[in-house]
Amino acid sequence: MKAEIVHAGSENALHRALEVLRAGGLIAFPTDTVYGVAALPWDVDAVARLYVAKQRPKSLPIPLLLSDADRLSRVASLAPEFAPLAERFWPGGLTLVLPKTEAVPDEVSLGPTVAVRVPDLPLARDLIRQAGGVLAVTSANISGRPSPVTAGEVEAQLGKRIALIVDGGPCRGGVPSSLLDCTASPPVLLRRGAISEEALRAVVGSTKSV
Repeated sequence: MKAEIVHAGSENALHRALEVLRAGGLIAFPTDTVYGVAALPWDVDAVARLYVAKQRPKSLPIPLLLSDADRLSRVASLAPEFAPLAERFWPGGLTLVLPKTEAVPDEVSLGPTVAVRVPDLPLARDLIRQAGGVLAVTSANISGRPSPVTAGEVEAQLGKRIALIVDGGPCRGGVPSSLLDCTASPPVLLRRGAISEEALRAVVGSTKSV
């Protein structure tokens, strides 16, 4: 199998991506940070294929991308003291680790938490919105290899492992999102990325880092 490539500007790009997702397939598309590879989160067989395609350890949960912040309550709970983070940095390059709801399948996250983000790219948000508002998305690379910022880089790593690549040109961000664990107080910065620790501290007062 070789991934089909559709250009984001083509008339049927989103329609074709949705067809593949609804058929249980995997797609890659650009975000504001790097390219992501996605499955419908409620399709547990598709999520399982996502792990296999990336060679991702089952111990690492799959993040969820939301089309809009108002979709958050479906999949996670956000404590009031951390709400300013979402207000300030969503849409944008901040992923929050939060307590998950019962709606999130164990195949997405086996533990009690889930990582969530609203990307700052209209193409990505439109696709996620049309797919139901939530997608299981992780960087479109083989685990341990560089995160791709172009469709060509996705094809080089996953071209024979997924069904479709939406080519939206180079990602403007080029670095992964910052990852902040909001199940601890103060929150813990698990990964430095698009949002600086200083900017996070300006909102929540203090953070820890690992």
